[in-house]
Amino acid sequence: MVLKRSMRPVIAGALLLFGAAGATAQRDPAPNALNGIERGQWQLKAADGGLRQLCVRSPADLLQIMHGNTQCEHFVMENGARGATIRYTCPSHGHGRTTISIDTPRVINLETQGVADGSPFSERFEGRRTGACN
Repeated sequence: MVLKRSMRPVIAGALLLFGAAGATAQRDPAPNALNGIERGQWQLKAADGGLRQLCVRSPADLLQIMHGNTQCEHFVMENGARGATIRYTCPSHGHGRTTISIDTPRVINLETQGVADGSPFSERFEGRRTGACN
């Protein structure tokens, strides 16, 4: 019985600690920064010079570009007007972390890293809106 009473402060402290952490990070909301990104055709230029074309129907399409349309759970780590960091988990497909900074509604910088289908990835892109989706 003494052991149980002595554990109460430890358990209460853990609940406060994890509850406080949950107050700063959020599950599944759209980060504020995404409101400033225009929809349409985007060209993502990788740091190594590679190009990637992406039709952005919703700015949230940029959150998990290495996992495509896979159903993933997003966890917002930082949520500002000009940038956001999102951690996400895709059951049976991997996980990632993406940071987006908004220069203008048509120019972004995106960093993403994680594991997709068992293979690690780490990419940096400069994104520019090039027009309407085809």
